[in-house]
Amino acid sequence: MAKLISKYICQQCGYESTKWMGKCPDCGTWNSFVESVVETKSGSKNKRSGSVVITPQNLTEVKLSKTPRTSTKISELDRVLGGGIVNGQVTLIAGEPGIGKSTILLQVADNMGKILYVSGEESATQIKLRAERLGIKSKDIQLMESTDIDSIVETAESIKSDLGLLIVDSIQTVSTSDLTGLAGSVGQVRESAFRLVKFAKANGIPVIVVGHVTKQGSVAGPSVLAHIVDTVVWFEGDKNLQYRLLRAMKNRFGSTDEVGIFTMEEKGLMCVEETSKMFLSDERKNVAGSVTTSIMEGTRPILIEVQSLVVTSKLAFPKRVAQGVDSKRIELILAILQRRAGIPVGDYDVYVNVVGGIVVKDPSADLAIALSVASSYFDKPVSKNTVAVGEVDLLGDIRPIRGIEKIVKDAKRQGFSNIVSNTDFKYLTDAIKALLL
Repeated sequence: MAKLISKYICQQCGYESTKWMGKCPDCGTWNSFVESVVETKSGSKNKRSGSVVITPQNLTEVKLSKTPRTSTKISELDRVLGGGIVNGQVTLIAGEPGIGKSTILLQVADNMGKILYVSGEESATQIKLRAERLGIKSKDIQLMESTDIDSIVETAESIKSDLGLLIVDSIQTVSTSDLTGLAGSVGQVRESAFRLVKFAKANGIPVIVVGHVTKQGSVAGPSVLAHIVDTVVWFEGDKNLQYRLLRAMKNRFGSTDEVGIFTMEEKGLMCVEETSKMFLSDERKNVAGSVTTSIMEGTRPILIEVQSLVVTSKLAFPKRVAQGVDSKRIELILAILQRRAGIPVGDYDVYVNVVGGIVVKDPSADLAIALSVASSYFDKPVSKNTVAVGEVDLLGDIRPIRGIEKIVKDAKRQGFSNIVSNTDFKYLTDAIKALLL
């Protein structure tokens, strides 16, 4: 008869022990043991039996069928997920505290039939208060206060016939008595996630779990957690500002290129269908250091404003401060400006900010950043009707970018008459001379 036992397994070589060891006696790795659940049969010592030979299938003979999806009735979330939630899909949603994870989950629960909402952090009263504030009136949301993953799965199994979605908030608070580690430990998080995935796949019921984040901005717990689930979606943005961005970092049932954009209102997260001027100042002014650019987020362009301030430094090592863009990218662009364009920014403090709290990773913003810094240095504004897009390489060349046709069309639709890109200037120095000198 099969039974479950707890063992410590080395994550490097697989060595098993009944107790935790600081150093693996087999491979010599330190702190590599993780508590895990092992299934055995009485009278045997982990011998594998009953293996079945499976006939492989030719790839050309595999039949494709359209994956049925259930809409969350939240258009921006559906966009990120690839059209909706797939039966049996396990989704991990992560983000900073207060960014809107619990809010959007309650909004999803209000739209998807019978829901089992499991909370390991908040009481039912706290969830009810948030639901009242959001105006959620669904009578099909079942609340459960529990941190026992086995109890959660058993409860979900008992009502699976008409269960539309299982929500667990959060994966770091649940645990199983089969392991001795505390909730949130590597072994507990991994085993709890495995049991939720097993339930979802066996019954075709989608599961959404909430994940905490560390100070470094990554999902707390083992990295294997992201590999276990089907989809990982991430909330971005400053919780003190209005806008939120939702990205898919991993998606087995869709693309990871799309981004969902929301505004945090009194009634919860509202979808932003029209992104025009969302991250721009309310009134565009001809001010030195401000340049508008456009980045592709999935299949749609988004206009953003880049602001720079260049001031004389009184320090031996001038300051380089960047918000909304990688500081290393700023260092690279400043080096190009000094070496290729002859602008001596090495003696100045440089501050670069992307308005609206959005984080820019697209290299198509390079040209706008460079022009913004140059504009502040010369104290000459770039025309407010200008949108600059293009990647700048180490040689000072302006390289073409993807989706330029969509960017140009969208920018002109929104009143920008001058689009500066690789088609207008081949070199950064030429763009600076034409626009600022």
